[in-house]
Amino acid sequence: MDPVVGATPKVVKSDREWREKLNENEYAVLRQGATEPPFSGRYVEDKTVGVYECRACGAELFRSGTKFESHCGWPSFYDPRSSDAVILREDRSLGMVRVEVLCASCLSHLGHVFEGEGYNTPTDQRYCINSVALRLVPQEE
Repeated sequence: MDPVVGATPKVVKSDREWREKLNENEYAVLRQGATEPPFSGRYVEDKTVGVYECRACGAELFRSGTKFESHCGWPSFYDPRSSDAVILREDRSLGMVRVEVLCASCLSHLGHVFEGEGYNTPTDQRYCINSVALRLVPQEE
């Protein structure tokens, strides 16, 4: 994965440490920028109330109240937990121009964000995030 210009991660690990912490699929997505197959992730249709954290470092990324049904095959959110929870950068891979979403704490790849009025969300954005990049912490009752 290319380094993020000007970003200083709070969580720094060697490649060996990331490989020891993450399983093969998690490592491929979070550290190498892969994408899980659509409709294969555990959080696509999950409606549990709670906070979605980065699976790599545990940073809070999204709240369940901003999750919505986008029917795209990946969990979708219209806004991150805070403006400093994620970093956005241009992604020109696969012959397209997209905006990649990274965890601001460890610079792990999470997915992509798309904009458009058709999303019918307060922000007109769809943060399309790989389930394997997330860990849901249910809200205590």
